[in-house]
Amino acid sequence: MTLIKSKKRVADHGEVFTPAWLVDAMLNLVQGEADRIDARFLEPACGSGNFLVRVLQRKLAAVEIKFSKSDFERRHYALLGLMCIYGIELLADNVAECRANMLDVLAEYLVIDNADDLYRAAFFVLSQNLLHGDALTMRAENGKPITFAEWGYLGKGKFQRRDFRLDVLTGSSAFSAEGSLFAQLGKHEIFTPIKTWPTMTVSDLAAARDGIPQEAA
Repeated sequence: MTLIKSKKRVADHGEVFTPAWLVDAMLNLVQGEADRIDARFLEPACGSGNFLVRVLQRKLAAVEIKFSKSDFERRHYALLGLMCIYGIELLADNVAECRANMLDVLAEYLVIDNADDLYRAAFFVLSQNLLHGDALTMRAENGKPITFAEWGYLGKGKFQRRDFRLDVLTGSSAFSAEGSLFAQLGKHEIFTPIKTWPTMTVSDLAAARDGIPQEAA
């Protein structure tokens, strides 16, 4: 496995990819979460997806164990697994490669292509979850604060989306620290989404993907 793309990228951006054996060793340290379908993972320098692809593969293995007898549930929970994976990446080509790699894993598992609504729904989810930006400044490449979609599966083919600013979410540790003025407050009292969307189906998400301008897709 190639761990660097070029010496220049290493010098300019410190870009070195994590080998597969080390990815698995690290995920094994949190195996209970890594193998849970709805556990959320954020990789702040996701590269082309070495960590995130393996997380998705583990989630899909859990989907297969729990929902192999129901194609409807299998498809929807596979999408939920994808929805719970997030990444930020400084380099645009890595973002595109990471999204493609993640989509390929899901498509291979479900045996789908771009003619399937779920494929296009997954494409849209990846456009919202894997972002081009800087995790240190918590700003997207356009200079705006990074915003992530929190996805939830309500059952019967319905998904709920709520959007949160990353800089607010990362403040939770400060707010909940012992001795803090806000230590006794529940998270619902501190954090509110900047937007809550109507419930969505796979078809709705596919339509949202189809509405992405070609140059942004």
